Amino acid sequence: MLEVKNLTKHFGAKAAVDHIDLKIEKGQLIAFLGHNGAGKSTTINMLTGLLTPDAGSISLEGHQPSENQYTHYLGVVFQDSVLDKQLTVAKNLAIAAKLYRNCDEQFCDSLMQKFEIDRIKNQKYGSLSGGQRRRVDIVRSLLSQPELLFLDEPSTGLDIQTRKKIWEVLAELRQEYGLTIILTTHYLEEANQADWVYVMDKGKIVASDTVDNLKAKYAKNTLTLFFKSESLAQSISLRENDQRAENKVTIKIASYQEALQLINRYQKDIVDFEYVHGTMDDIFIELTGKEIK
Repeated sequence: MLEVKNLTKHFGAKAAVDHIDLKIEKGQLIAFLGHNGAGKSTTINMLTGLLTPDAGSISLEGHQPSENQYTHYLGVVFQDSVLDKQLTVAKNLAIAAKLYRNCDEQFCDSLMQKFEIDRIKNQKYGSLSGGQRRRVDIVRSLLSQPELLFLDEPSTGLDIQTRKKIWEVLAELRQEYGLTIILTTHYLEEANQADWVYVMDKGKIVASDTVDNLKAKYAKNTLTLFFKSESLAQSISLRENDQRAENKVTIKIASYQEALQLINRYQKDIVDFEYVHGTMDDIFIELTGKEIK
């Protein structure tokens, strides 16, 4: 659906986006994961036509950002809202709907109900909470029934209930309409549900794969053994990256089979154990040397 080759953008001497390639299929949820300044938002701004690349090509269903037809495919939720704080929710959405040909009023009403903003449609946008405003922003971006939705840090500062509601509805829309979503995020649980993840650092894509493959390659599972005494814990030979503290030993392992072998080996000496799967956080640290913020 979307193919990007050699995409590059400089701000002065700094390469904000440095020769990246993307290939995105219809219906996928794609996550761009990276810390502030990694190049995520600059990439999105070029893909939405807000910034002109210094080099490279962008093709969406055969169209380029310079063509009018290109924007017909897109819905965009920016980090900062573009709606008028002095107008009501209903008036803001009505004005936005006039920008599109043959905007479906029933579809708009359905979106308002799904995102639970129909009850606040007569309130001024500026009087809403952050979570309410974000849900209105997403409805605005979907009025034209786009095929591709860009979400630039959509959940920053939102409570877990609002994030859950947003993703429930977006999952429903993906199922019903085959909506493709490109997401930039700081939230690891959001990246965790993506079909494909691009990890960005210093303007480059340092890894791209499915979540499962990234975890298998970069994220080590950990097994913590709690021994009956500190002396028993001290008798265990540690490998690189293993840790010992008092009566417990934490071991980096590759699979649950290895965990079972270790549990069986030390079962007479331990009182408990804890097995934890590797996370997206582990992947990010392994690839960039920095914990995501």
